[in-house]
Amino acid sequence: MKNIRILVMLFVIAIFSTTLAQEKKEDKDSVKYGWTHGLISTLNLSQVSYTNWAAGGDNALAYNLLIDGRSINEEQYTNWTTNYKFSYGEARLGSLGLRKTDDKIDLESILAYKMSEHWDPYGSATFKSQFTTGYVYNNDSLHTKTAVSDFLDPGIATEAVGMSYKHAESFRTRLGIGLRETFTKNYTIYSGGKKTLVEGGFESVTEVQLELDSNILFKAKLELFAPIKTLDVITVRSDNVLAVKVNKYIVASLGVQLINDKIVTPRTQIKEGLALGLTYTVF
Repeated sequence: MKNIRILVMLFVIAIFSTTLAQEKKEDKDSVKYGWTHGLISTLNLSQVSYTNWAAGGDNALAYNLLIDGRSINEEQYTNWTTNYKFSYGEARLGSLGLRKTDDKIDLESILAYKMSEHWDPYGSATFKSQFTTGYVYNNDSLHTKTAVSDFLDPGIATEAVGMSYKHAESFRTRLGIGLRETFTKNYTIYSGGKKTLVEGGFESVTEVQLELDSNILFKAKLELFAPIKTLDVITVRSDNVLAVKVNKYIVASLGVQLINDKIVTPRTQIKEGLALGLTYTVF
C-alpha cells in the first residue's frame, strides 16, 4: 500500500507540472491526415570471460532486446492509435545456464472520436502476455527450477469504452467501463483457480511523457482496473522509464515496473532494470 501511495503522489506531481506548462496550439491547417509509424529497437549486451584469473570471478553473459512501436491513423473526426511493445532478455552466470530476465508482449489499440480539443469518447482493446516459459529457480545444489508461467498462460485481454482527456502531448488519461479476460492453461493462479476469469469493471489509464532536457525523457504509464463485484480490490500496473540519450545510437535507461494484483499475490511486485545499450530508430 505504501508503494501505491508513493506512485500516486508521483503521478499527481507529474500532472501538476504538466498542467503548468504552456500548451502549444497546433494550427488546424497544418494537421496531416493518414497513417504515421514509429519504431525503435534497443539491444543491451554485456559479457565477461575469465581464463586463469587468479583474483577469482565467474563468466557472465547477458542480453536484452526491446522493440517499441506506435502506429497512428489521424483523420478529421477520428484518431486510431496502436502501441506495441516486445521485450526479451536472458543472462548466464557461470555454469547455471541461461535464465530469463525479461519477457513481455504488450499490445494496445485505441480508437477515439474527436469531440473537442481535450475530451474524446473512445473504445480500446489491450493484450498482455509473454513469449516463453517462466521459472522460479530453487536454492538447492541441483539448481532445480519450477515453471510458473508460459506463452499465453496467462494472457490478459481488456476491452473498454469511455472518455479520454488530453493536455498537449505530454499528458493523457482515460476512464471507462469494460471487460477483462484472463486466460490460463496450466497456471490458474493468475485467474483465481479457473481456466478463464472474466470480470466487468472500470479501467483507468494515465500516461505522462516529459522531456526533462533535450536528451532526457521520462515516460510513465499507470493502469488501474477495478472489478464491479469488488471495487476495493484494484489491480495496479505501472511502467516507468527514464531514458538518457548519450548520442545517436547509445542510450542509458532506468526502468521500474510495479504490479499489484491480489489474485496472484498480496504483495506488490517490483521489477527494476538499469541498462546501457544500442538503440536504432527504424522509422
